[in-house]
Parts: sequence; C-alpha cells; structure tokens
Amino acid sequence: MSFVKTNWFKYLKNLIIGVGASIVLLGALFKLESWNYASEMLIVGLSVEAFIFTFLGVIGPEKDYYWEKLYPGLDDYHSRIAPLTEGDVSSAPPALNGEVVEQQLGGMLTELQTMSNSLGSLKALQEVDFSGTGEQLKTMSNFYTRMSEAMANLNDSLEDTERYKDQLSALNKNLGSLNSVYGNVLSAMSNIGNEN
Repeated sequence: MSFVKTNWFKYLKNLIIGVGASIVLLGALFKLESWNYASEMLIVGLSVEAFIFTFLGVIGPEKDYYWEKLYPGLDDYHSRIAPLTEGDVSSAPPALNGEVVEQQLGGMLTELQTMSNSLGSLKALQEVDFSGTGEQLKTMSNFYTRMSEAMANLNDSLEDTERYKDQLSALNKNLGSLNSVYGNVLSAMSNIGNEN
C-alpha cells in the first residue's frame, strides 16, 4: 500500500475525481437540454461516477492529521526520520511525571476558579443600577461645600473666641488695676474722714 501514500497517487486520485465529476455534470447538462447523444453522455457520466465511488471505497479514507507541519519531512512517505526512541537518552525529552502534571493542572484549576469569581463580580457590577448616581453626586457635592463653609465659619468663630478671650483677659487686668485704684481712693477717703 506504499503506492497509495505517495504524492503522485494523491494527485492522480484528485485528477480522477475532478475529471469524473465534470463528465457527470456534462451528461446531466446534455440530458437537461435534450441535446443529441444526451442518453449516451448521461450513461457515461453515471458510469464514471460509479467508478469513482468504487475507487474511493477501495482505497479508503486518509487520516486528517497534519503532522508534517510540526515535523517537516513527514509528508514524504520515504523520508528517513529517526524515531524519538533512537539516539542519546540524555537528549531525549524528560518523561512526564504524573504528580507534576497533576500539580500544574491543579494550579490551572485554581486560576480558572479565580477568574470565574472575578467575572462573577464584574457581572454583579454590571447589574447595579447607576441611574440615580448623578443626583447623589450632586447632593454629596453640595453637602461637602456646605461642610467646608461651616468649617470656615467655625474657624472664624474660633479666632473671634480667641480675640474675645484676650479682650476679657485684658479687661480682667484693667478691672484688677481699677479695683486697686478704687481701694486706694477708699483708703484715702477714710483717712480724710478720720482726720476731721
């Protein structure tokens, strides 16, 4: 069966199928148009079609693997590619360790679950109704503006309170001085009253 796997045979197979299909179509065309020799052309076309189906049934289907893209040279049936088991064992790829593969798959599963949770959170965020958010932001902005004004007024009040406190302290000193002077005046008057 090595002949069936050659590129030449594959080309011949495609040629037979293509030419046979065109003969079948020509036979059908002749018959539909009722041209001369329409019955003979239809008989030839259907006979060719029967031969093609028999031919394809005998040779069997080809595998649809395209390993030649991964391993160049595989598309040539007579190529001399050494099996992977030949050659130096140290240069061969390491054998798969079941535990390592299981750990890697477990890590991948954990990452996929994390991604799934993240996507669920995004979906929940998508379903939130933000229609009144603009109005709420305006309200909050007004609140912060009023709060800022109140803080400024409070700061002014604190300064006024400090000034008031300083003035009371000065007044208290003045009253103390005035009391002292008044006490001296009373003392002097009582001395004047005692001298008479």
